[in-house]
Amino acid sequence: MDKLKIKEWAEDDRPREKLMRKGAETLSNAELLAILIGSGSQDESAVDLMKRILNDCGNSLNVLGKKSIKDLTDQYKGMGPAKAITVIAACELGKRRQREDVQERKKLNSAEAIYQYMRTQMMDLDHEEAWAILMNQNFRYLDYEKLSSGGLTETSVDVRQALKAALLKNATILALCHNHPSGNPLPSKDDDRITERMKKACETMRIHFLDHIIITDGRYYSYSEMGRL
Repeated sequence: MDKLKIKEWAEDDRPREKLMRKGAETLSNAELLAILIGSGSQDESAVDLMKRILNDCGNSLNVLGKKSIKDLTDQYKGMGPAKAITVIAACELGKRRQREDVQERKKLNSAEAIYQYMRTQMMDLDHEEAWAILMNQNFRYLDYEKLSSGGLTETSVDVRQALKAALLKNATILALCHNHPSGNPLPSKDDDRITERMKKACETMRIHFLDHIIITDGRYYSYSEMGRL
């Protein structure tokens, strides 16, 4: 027996009507994503398609956000490039909203606070990036500066670039953070050397070096918390 299309469902069960009547918070992730993609395939509705994709992602929007357009279009019938782009754009907007929520608080005086701010920027990357977080004397966020992308070695992180950005923003506190795509947050010898170089440079310029934080998806390593600064 053919499955009913969403427009043939009872009105209270249709995602768009359900959102209008009861609010967006009452919809499942699959229903919200189904509204965005609009339709499924001949074999399944948009809701069923998104349920299947989410199930393959362990029902995690974070995992879904790591998918590429090719991943979605190659693996799922009914998921063309336009729909895949829409899903990826929605995941990116979710990450940006989370960053804005953290930034509105602006006080980044702990490793946990910095991790929560930067994790959405870095958790889906398949390469290493290093960023300098700039703050005023009250640990209030001023700006951040990308220092390297594609790999992290002692020579790839430009300490001068970090200090120049701090001086231009009148920052008195600086934190360094970078990601480990491998998922292992433990620092390498290169990480140790970069930390020492940044600490010495900040001392010379009378800027407080708050921390060096290594970010993975769900965990972090803090040099400050481990008593290594």
